[in-house]
Amino acid sequence: MLPILFCAALIAVDQLSKYLAYTFLRPIDTVPVINGVFSLTYVENVGAAYGVLQGARWFLIGVTVVVMAGIVYYYRKLPKEKPYNKVRFALLLIASGALGNFIDRLRNGYVVDFFQARFINFPVFNIADSCVVIGVIFFAILYLFVFKDNKAIKSQTEPDGL
Repeated sequence: MLPILFCAALIAVDQLSKYLAYTFLRPIDTVPVINGVFSLTYVENVGAAYGVLQGARWFLIGVTVVVMAGIVYYYRKLPKEKPYNKVRFALLLIASGALGNFIDRLRNGYVVDFFQARFINFPVFNIADSCVVIGVIFFAILYLFVFKDNKAIKSQTEPDGL
């Protein structure tokens, strides 16, 4: 039950932030927070990061469904031991972010983005995007460096014979 509440809380914060961006930021477009460094900029993103897959709403929805099925499967197959809680946490971050943007795509046909790092050429993003990126990085670190042999993870999650 706790993992579901964790995801629900992250999704709620994401959706609330997007509602606030839509309501207050959309009419004014951009608000500099730190000049030349960081701004709040309203964007309706009909694709994925960096403007790829523009207009591929149903493809992105399908990819999200497949990714979520994989996350649920992998999460349930993980050993119940405490060290794997970190892996579970990473998967919950990824799932929360994926579902936050999934809701936008289903409801609006686009994802609301509003955080803009101006000091680098980086796409405008949102809380859900941050959850996905942080979760993927954390998962990769765990998989590559913490569970070095990966035998424990692989033996629990891969079908026999692989």
